[in-house]
Amino acid sequence: MTKSISISFIVRIILLVALTASFVQFEAFYKQKDSILNIAYGLNTFLTASVLISIGHFILVKLYNSRNEHQVVRGNFVLGITRVATVGNVFFIIVSVMIALGINPKDFITSMTIVAMAIAVIFREYITNMISGLIIMFSDQFSVGDRIKIGEYQGKIVDITLANLVVRDEDDDAVMIPNNLVFTATLVNKTSQKSNKIVVKFELPVDHAVAVEELEQYFKPLFQNNPNLDHGQGFSVKIADLAKDFVKYKVEVSTISSSNRIHQQVQSKILNEVLQFKGRLN
Repeated sequence: MTKSISISFIVRIILLVALTASFVQFEAFYKQKDSILNIAYGLNTFLTASVLISIGHFILVKLYNSRNEHQVVRGNFVLGITRVATVGNVFFIIVSVMIALGINPKDFITSMTIVAMAIAVIFREYITNMISGLIIMFSDQFSVGDRIKIGEYQGKIVDITLANLVVRDEDDDAVMIPNNLVFTATLVNKTSQKSNKIVVKFELPVDHAVAVEELEQYFKPLFQNNPNLDHGQGFSVKIADLAKDFVKYKVEVSTISSSNRIHQQVQSKILNEVLQFKGRLN
């Protein structure tokens, strides 16, 4: 637990103990004040549930980290448990407010069944998004930090919420992608393990096409002098496709980190060199 969470947990424990003791110490007072008794019961319900959820969250995360101490893990499990804990706290806040207002939660839920069904229909998209979000969090297909392409969007995942994937695109804009889209569109995870490799593709007309070796010699000074590249991994230029009117090439390099900004800078420099090379051919 972080320091702030630990302090919050201790405060909740102290309040819960004090409130429980007050039921015994001030029993006569509570019997005379029904409204205050309801508020105390509501607060007691929230504190009890909150403490138990925090303990469960801590134990599950601790067990998960201990079990995977010597393995490379994606980290989504911890994110999923945290989101479930948040949903649990919100649920018990609502229940506690009902108790504080003198409303029996069980009777309320029973009487609101039809309304609840209508709400479920109205908010169907959000509910399915939330379920999809939980499935994503407890899967290992991708996690925060991965670079993905889904539909027309691509970039680096910076957060996974119960409603959206938050992706930082090439323009450094935050794009909110509904979780449902993950299961209905083709998704490409461009991050393999923790690889920092990037691929830049470009085309040359057939009549101006050159050998791969010539392109490698042309790009060599750029790659040798670029501090953002992992020089130990080297670079390569390959022919990706050959058509009637053009030849498609791809340049593969490895950067020193998976930073979205660094990837953009490297890609921009490579494309700028391609433009200069094309200018020399014309």
